Amino acid sequence: MGGHGRNAGKGHPPRAEPLHPTATATTVRMAGGRPLVLDGPFSETKEQLAGYYILDCKDLDEAIAWAARIPTACKGGEGCIEIRPMMALPAR
Repeated sequence: MGGHGRNAGKGHPPRAEPLHPTATATTVRMAGGRPLVLDGPFSETKEQLAGYYILDCKDLDEAIAWAARIPTACKGGEGCIEIRPMMALPAR
């Protein structure tokens, strides 16, 4: 995942890298207080991007654990967290 965690507190801005396509996404929704993990992007058209996090996770399981901690409720409705890996850019 992204490099923000490695650079935090070191005076370096977070890297900006493109995301892999939505076909690589894993979606996390809360259901009955537990994370429901779905393969693929399942955002409905009525959902909107409210923000994003760049996390440096060792694997998908760690990313899912972080996603389960992010509150998604807004105006009485539940949202979801879409997890996608970042593409590495070639070195200059």
